[in-house]
Amino acid sequence: MCEHHEAHETRDAAPAVGRRAFLQLATMGGLSALLFERAAYGVPAWIQESRSVGRAKRCVVVFLNGGPSHLDTFDPKPGTTNGGPFQAIETSVSGIRISEHLPLLAKEMKDVALVRSMTSREGNHDRARYLAHTGYAPQAAVQHPTLGSILSHEIGNAELELPAFVAVGGAALDGGYFGSRHSPFVVQNATRPIDDLALAVPRDRFDRRKKLLAELDSGFERRSGAGVVEPHEAVYDRADRLLKSPLLAAFEVAKEDEKTREAYGKDAFGQGCLMARRLLEAGVTCVEVQLGGWDTHQNNFDQVQKLSGTLDRGVSQLLRELRSRGLLKDTMVLCLGEFGRTPKISTVPGAKSPGRDHWAPCFFGLFAGAGVRGGQVIGRGPAKFFCAGSIPKAVASVR
Repeated sequence: MCEHHEAHETRDAAPAVGRRAFLQLATMGGLSALLFERAAYGVPAWIQESRSVGRAKRCVVVFLNGGPSHLDTFDPKPGTTNGGPFQAIETSVSGIRISEHLPLLAKEMKDVALVRSMTSREGNHDRARYLAHTGYAPQAAVQHPTLGSILSHEIGNAELELPAFVAVGGAALDGGYFGSRHSPFVVQNATRPIDDLALAVPRDRFDRRKKLLAELDSGFERRSGAGVVEPHEAVYDRADRLLKSPLLAAFEVAKEDEKTREAYGKDAFGQGCLMARRLLEAGVTCVEVQLGGWDTHQNNFDQVQKLSGTLDRGVSQLLRELRSRGLLKDTMVLCLGEFGRTPKISTVPGAKSPGRDHWAPCFFGLFAGAGVRGGQVIGRGPAKFFCAGSIPKAVASVR
């Protein structure tokens, strides 16, 4: 192990979290113990230490589509051959250092457990994304529910007029064998009005159409059985309740004061994090907010610097507001991608600047709130890739 790596990893007393342990945490093992108040069997010790285990009522998943580079964000190795041009900065916790382009999140590390030893066997985007969300590799015979759908099924409030699971910034995986009732309500862009949340015809005409539909369904039910009709009717009833609900205002981020909106960032991701906070306050069980663009085979450093600024504003402000409003103690916040990027810096012919390729063996995850003891780093990336040496000229020029 090189001297630089030893000095950098000052808070690695806890054991590394392997793929199996992570999946226990992120799906029906450890995380379910946090959210559903079940026994903490199989939960890593860093979770069990907290007295808050089992108290979570809601969850935010910040998913970084494309596979973010851990080396250029939350596990920097400046001054090494493969470290890249970014510097590491101190955080609010002595000994934990992250990228210079995440200064706001650096101030929040006292509430964050940073896992640097996440690992997977899937190097394909779709398969790895499925594994990270469900805890299973894709299978032809079964469609597994995504994490938000599991939470909707297990602890979602069926009486709430809002969906229990909302995906902001793109479609998440669906409810799988739990059915469409637990699939996400999708908001493509938090900065734009949401489609189809207003009736296309006057209410009295809509009610007449709904009555006619019920009569048609009744006849079909007599011939085919209630099991065929009930899911269809449930979708219509839930949609009707949503359209009439005053809780729809939770989607309207424009109602927030300008200072708050600016603090999150006026881009789609920042406003998505703001929408997540509003939805959680309104009673939604799980919100997934997506930030894409991390598939940086080329132009890695410019792209990661830009994305880091977006991520930094949105997630740090979300953590601050959840804490100030008394919600962080029973809200689980997760931030991760499907895998990491290679330690080796690659050059694509014709590309403006170098990149990094897919790297399933090691990536990061951030965990905060509801049973997580913050201010610690769990695990480390493989040291053998980071021998002391100068940064290649092609990389050093990208700043």
